[in-house]
Amino acid sequence: MSRPPIARPPRRMVSPQEAARRYNVSTKSIRRRVADGSITGYRVGPRLIRLDLDEVEAALLVPIPAAGDRHDDAA
Repeated sequence: MSRPPIARPPRRMVSPQEAARRYNVSTKSIRRRVADGSITGYRVGPRLIRLDLDEVEAALLVPIPAAGDRHDDAA
């Protein structure tokens, strides 16, 4: 007896303009991230590009360590 496939939540796909608007960055910044490969762009039809919102979030929202968590090598 085989197991049913595990359902993944649907991807939340947005345009580069919508991603830029959501994270208050320029469209150029989003397109630069697509060009350097840190965000994957998906072509939909001949002209449209869509981005996975979870991937955009992971690329743009980098945690800043707390002041007590810093490791200074200067001793």
